[in-house]
Amino acid sequence: GAPEAADDLSEEAKENLTQLRKILSGRACIDLNLQFMYRNNRSDLLLLEIIKTSVDQKNSITHNATVMAHGLMQCGTTSDVFLRKNLEWLAKATKWAQFSATASLGVIHKGNIKESRAILSTYLPQGGGQRASPYSEGGALYAMGIIHASHYDPETKGYLLEQLHSQQSVAEVLQHGACLGLGLVCMATNDESVYEELKQTLYTDTAVAGEAAAYAIGLVMVGSGSEKVVSELLAYAHETQHEKIVRGCALALAMTMFRREEEAESLIQQMLLDKDPILRYGACFGIALAYVGTSHNGAIRRLLHISVSDVSDDVRRAAVMSLGFVLCNVPDQLPAVVKLLSESYNPHVRYAAAMALGIACAGSANKDAHNLLQPLMSDATDFVRQGAVIAMGLLYMQTSVGSTDRVKAFREKLLKVIGDKHEDVMTRFGAILANGIMDAGGRNANASFFSKSGVLRPGAAIGFCLFTQMWYWFPLIHMFSLVLTPTALIGLTEKLKIPKNFAVKSGARPSVFAYPEPLQPPKKEEQAKAATAVLSTAAKAKALKEKKEKDAELKKAASSADVDMDEKSSVAEAASTRGGDAVSVAGTAVSAAATPGTTVVGSVATDSVAASDLGSDNMEVDDQAAAAASASKDAAAKEAASKEAASKAAEDKGEADASGDKKDEDKKEGEGEKKEDAKPEAPEPTEEILNNPCRVLKAQQQHITFPTEIDGKPARYTPVLRGTRRVGFLLLQDTRPDEAEELFLDDEKTKEDQEEQEPSPPEPFEWSENE
Repeated sequence: GAPEAADDLSEEAKENLTQLRKILSGRACIDLNLQFMYRNNRSDLLLLEIIKTSVDQKNSITHNATVMAHGLMQCGTTSDVFLRKNLEWLAKATKWAQFSATASLGVIHKGNIKESRAILSTYLPQGGGQRASPYSEGGALYAMGIIHASHYDPETKGYLLEQLHSQQSVAEVLQHGACLGLGLVCMATNDESVYEELKQTLYTDTAVAGEAAAYAIGLVMVGSGSEKVVSELLAYAHETQHEKIVRGCALALAMTMFRREEEAESLIQQMLLDKDPILRYGACFGIALAYVGTSHNGAIRRLLHISVSDVSDDVRRAAVMSLGFVLCNVPDQLPAVVKLLSESYNPHVRYAAAMALGIACAGSANKDAHNLLQPLMSDATDFVRQGAVIAMGLLYMQTSVGSTDRVKAFREKLLKVIGDKHEDVMTRFGAILANGIMDAGGRNANASFFSKSGVLRPGAAIGFCLFTQMWYWFPLIHMFSLVLTPTALIGLTEKLKIPKNFAVKSGARPSVFAYPEPLQPPKKEEQAKAATAVLSTAAKAKALKEKKEKDAELKKAASSADVDMDEKSSVAEAASTRGGDAVSVAGTAVSAAATPGTTVVGSVATDSVAASDLGSDNMEVDDQAAAAASASKDAAAKEAASKEAASKAAEDKGEADASGDKKDEDKKEGEGEKKEDAKPEAPEPTEEILNNPCRVLKAQQQHITFPTEIDGKPARYTPVLRGTRRVGFLLLQDTRPDEAEELFLDDEKTKEDQEEQEPSPPEPFEWSENE
């Protein structure tokens, strides 16, 4: 007692404070979600393998798309098995594709804050000595930002600032990566010192680094509405000659006005009246972010007006896409708003209508949205088809075949588009990306503007805004990782550990909310029977040859029929004079001509002369000859023979009946077995038990209940908030605290990792500057 009293805080109180700090900083949520994503990962690596082999190996665009799709599929799962198995294939990425490939590691390990430096150590800039490619180093800095996105970490911020300082004179690519990384780490912090550093990079007036610096300023100043930042960015956007920097500044201005609504009006109005279309483009996203999720009538009216009146296609595209942001809180109303726009003569407007539907209706499988996107998937313009397949991928995130058949048809269509060598590369790029989006986060994450409690997520709105900039810059596709949120139900003890023996009941058929079935590798027989290509000229030549052969057969068959008729008559005459000898003659005639299915010439049987016709005439002749020969024989012997034959026939009949009965029985049994096989499968259960931690989709929440018994035993854990919460983190009450707890521990994961992974990471890539 006395020593404890002397301490300021007891051990327990210190531990509680540590837990509280973890909870308030968001670190506890990140770590628990990471565990869930790792344990429940259902990514289909065979699907990636099929995509990899379907696309042209020399095409850098589809290669880049496959790497990015893999990143999204494995987002937050920490599983990079596919990349490690295909290092040689991965090394084909060069220049900016290499930057994106390295950055995708950040997407895969998103949230793995503790290990971030170790994971990227091979790729991060090394001091002195031989350096790796600046593209992979820049990508690693960007990846560092993605891993720490939305979780402020002073140490990482310091490291990235240091890199930004040291790279000022080295390479734009590294500055680009460092700026984006810094923006993500310090997102929405309104940190003045970071802003000043980024401004210095912006003012160097180099297009690539300047664009990233502007985006980063927007990320740091999200929703600040700072007049100083606004005035400086506007002024620089008018000064610079680089379109990239102007676009970066325009979007940064939009981000600073996030959720500012009426406060943003003066800036939006000023940008809309600007003669530079890029600033008007930024103004549309300004409306999108200022009024995100409000369904504000004034904002909708203004965006619709811009979408039909502006002279720039880019501005019209931005205006229509922004409708998806403003109406994201009532996605069911969006299809009616963009219906006419989706039929516009302008392909940019059609593309934007598709993307708006995908953004607002993500994961909802909305039928009206599907009906608008379906015709756009076969649009005449390549980029409209791309937008439609990406939007459809968003629409069907986490949708099982059990809930709608439309998703099965769409998945098949995607694989067909990816494998079609005649399809435009932009559409194939979209289809590969759509696969990654549909199965994002190991099939355990959804793209959602709102948190589980219905609060708008800043990260999601900003992520979607930057994701749509892929039109200009592919590496921004990785920003989609900000949008993803795990669809998990995780039961926790008071120490924030995950117990194994907690379960919930889902009162719906398992197939309705099931994971998609993994693809099966083709069987060996199917692989052997690969279809061979037949040229049209070869087919014509073959048909002509067959026709000639058929004509020749018909002629021969006609002449042989005449010959046969003469032969038959002579055989008949001979039979009447020579009696028994006729049998052997007839026999030879039959053996020569009556091979089943052939004529005398040995070709396929025709109607002109069939073997059965030939045989039947000969048999009649034999019967007549036999009758004449036997007339002189003894009648008694004949009778005896007939009696013997009759008794034998009776015996045979008895045996035949018996065997017939047996055959009937066998037949019936066989039919019975067939009937049993053909019987409908056991009816699908109407409910299922889900073990902790489990995936619970939005539509599934209403079916979730907490059973009082599991496997006939009373449930040990009961939720503290029993009636209100059915998804997310659920604190549990232990009804039997004296018993030992069975918990999922972090060290289990690391052991599994060590077993699965190779002991040392391989060298990243080998590139030469000539490539």
